[in-house]
Amino acid sequence: MVDSDTNSPTWKFTQCFGDKGDVEDITEADIISTVEFDHTGNYLATGDKGGRVVLFERNETKKTCEYKFHTEFQSHEPEFDYLKSLEIEEKINKIKWCRRQNASHYLLSTNDKTIKLWKVFEKSLKVVAENNLSHDLTPSNVAGGGGAPRAPPPSQFRNATDLKLPRLTHHDTVVAAVPRRTYANAHAYHINSISVNSDGETFISSDDLRINLWNLNIQDQSFNIVDIKPANMEELTEVITAAEFHPQSCNWFMYASSKGTIKLADMRESALCDQHAKFKIWDINMERQPVKTIPIHEHLRPRLCDTYENDSIFDKFEVVFSGDAKNVMTGSYNNNFMIYPTDPEKEVEVVLQADKSAFKAKKVGVPTPINAATSPTSTNGKKSGSRAGSPAAGAQGQRMQAKFNLYALLNEYQETADSKKVPHRDFYNVRKVDTHVHHSACMNQKHLLRFIKSKMKKCPDEVVLYRDDRHLTLAEVFESINLTAYDLSIDTLDMH
Repeated sequence: MVDSDTNSPTWKFTQCFGDKGDVEDITEADIISTVEFDHTGNYLATGDKGGRVVLFERNETKKTCEYKFHTEFQSHEPEFDYLKSLEIEEKINKIKWCRRQNASHYLLSTNDKTIKLWKVFEKSLKVVAENNLSHDLTPSNVAGGGGAPRAPPPSQFRNATDLKLPRLTHHDTVVAAVPRRTYANAHAYHINSISVNSDGETFISSDDLRINLWNLNIQDQSFNIVDIKPANMEELTEVITAAEFHPQSCNWFMYASSKGTIKLADMRESALCDQHAKFKIWDINMERQPVKTIPIHEHLRPRLCDTYENDSIFDKFEVVFSGDAKNVMTGSYNNNFMIYPTDPEKEVEVVLQADKSAFKAKKVGVPTPINAATSPTSTNGKKSGSRAGSPAAGAQGQRMQAKFNLYALLNEYQETADSKKVPHRDFYNVRKVDTHVHHSACMNQKHLLRFIKSKMKKCPDEVVLYRDDRHLTLAEVFESINLTAYDLSIDTLDMH
């Protein structure tokens, strides 16, 4: 972020970590699963699905804020629970930094079942530069030689004063990572959050139904402080999705549930509860109403029933505050993430897209009104990130609306007995390949759009859909959703 002449900040892409190659060449183990800055912002930790943790440090020689590689280590390995016949994958779910007390760094990393405390420090490697036999070595070309020390002659070392201590010299400095504690066998369900307390001595870990309190120095004992598991699992209506300690008060923590409920808990007394279903910013001292309410996915409200029919209802987008608490960031579909000011008086939204176009773009985010849609398609026909009211924004918004209508059609389609008789029904039955197509951009949609575009040019009169007791050709489908073959071009639809 850079400050502009106006009060609104300007965001631009600065740095990329990892391989910029084709997405198809990236293995599953290389996909990043969590990212976390330390309290100073000088260090960045990333975890991937392969169980690796990679640390970056800020490059002080650069004028801009750039990071360089610091170290990498294998945090977790795949395991198998023989008692439950369950495979435990090595994917890193969360990383949390402990506040730095000395020259070493301490951080917590966790997979689904096991939490580990790692010590990362600079280790000095020393070699023996001189000893009592340094000047009396056998030649390497003599049998039994190779630099091996010869037995000292009888006349040598007659006095203790002739002996001297070996002299060590600095050879190299490496960054080492060693596990100091392993906190295991405390969670029956998958761990989704860990949070370090401000007292520097304790931390919490949460799974779907419970939250445990740990002491960093005790790895074989924890205390259960929250348990929402019902006596009858058939009565289960919600699960815990996240938990976090207060940044200053060591007795307060908050946890969220799948019902859209956020609960503030005080470990000194009973928990205080506040319920809401949107993204809201609260003042702890004002319980009657939130300070600010920001609609994130209002454009999806008409399709709320569809999200219950597929895995989209389980999509999670985390929320994080900036270090100065002046901005808040969350994610959305279509590879977008949004930044909002916490000031109730400011109504500005910054929409950024995490894709390959950011590698070449100088400016990525453009401030937009906060009530604009947060996906490429909005109900008023304007594309996020474009200037409101411009002719280009309106035309592009119409094309994106048509694109969204196509995705809606693909996602709505239910195969019936009659439709099974229709040739090429798999053209629209995307559920068969277990890919729920919605307005989120992905490689499957990219190839699908190319295929549809080709079919539209070659055989528009081919029957592809059975709906409302009649057969529809490809051209009729396009006409019903106001879409042309040109609108399906990859560039027009922002498919990179």
